[in-house]
Amino acid sequence: MNIHLLKEVGRLKKRILELSNMVELAVRSSVAAIIQHDTELARQVIKNDLEIDHKELEIEEECLKILALYQPLAGDLRYVIACLKVNNDLERIGDLAANIAKCAITIAEYPTAELQLDFKPMMDITRGMLKDTLDALIHNDEALALKVLKKDDEVDQYNSKMLKKLEAMITEQPDKAPYFIKLMSVSKHLERIADYATNISEDIVYMIRGEIIRHGGL
Repeated sequence: MNIHLLKEVGRLKKRILELSNMVELAVRSSVAAIIQHDTELARQVIKNDLEIDHKELEIEEECLKILALYQPLAGDLRYVIACLKVNNDLERIGDLAANIAKCAITIAEYPTAELQLDFKPMMDITRGMLKDTLDALIHNDEALALKVLKKDDEVDQYNSKMLKKLEAMITEQPDKAPYFIKLMSVSKHLERIADYATNISEDIVYMIRGEIIRHGGL
C-alpha cells in the first residue's frame, strides 16, 4: 500500500472510531434519559447532535479525498466505500438518539409511575446491537457482524408488540394520548436504530468479504 494512502486510511479509521463512540454515547444517554426522567441529560444529547453532524461531514470529505487522490484498489477501496455508507448511517443513528431525547423531555413531565410499559428489554437489545456492530467495525470481526443481523427480527417483534399495546392504551385513556404517542415514537426510533445497526453490519461483511449480503444475499 502507498505510504501516503496508508496514513490517510489510518486517519480515516481514527475518525470513524471517534464518531462511533459519540453515537454510542448519544444512544446510551438518550435511553438513560427516558428511564431516569433526566431532562438535563436529554438536552445534552440534543446539543451534542450538532457535533455528530460536523464529524460526519469531515469523514465524508476525508473519504472523497482518498478516492480522488489515491484511487485505492481491492480491500482498501471496499473499506473507504464502506466507511462512506457507515458514516451516513452513524449520523442517522445520532439523529434518532436526539429524537429519543426530545421524547424524554416530554415524558419527564409525567410521574414515573406513568411509564406503564417496560422498554428496557428492547432498549438493551438495541444498544447491544449497536455496540456489537461498532466493535465489529473496529476489529473487522465478520462473525460479530453476522451475530447482529440475527437480532434485528427480535427488535422488530418488540416494536410491534409495543405499538399494539400503546394503541390499546390510547383507546382506554384518550386523555393521555400525547404521552402514549411519545412512547410510540421512542419504540419506533429504537427499531430504526436497530435497522441502521443491521445496515452497518452488512457493510462490514462487504468490507471484509467483498460480498453484498443485503436483501437476502446471505
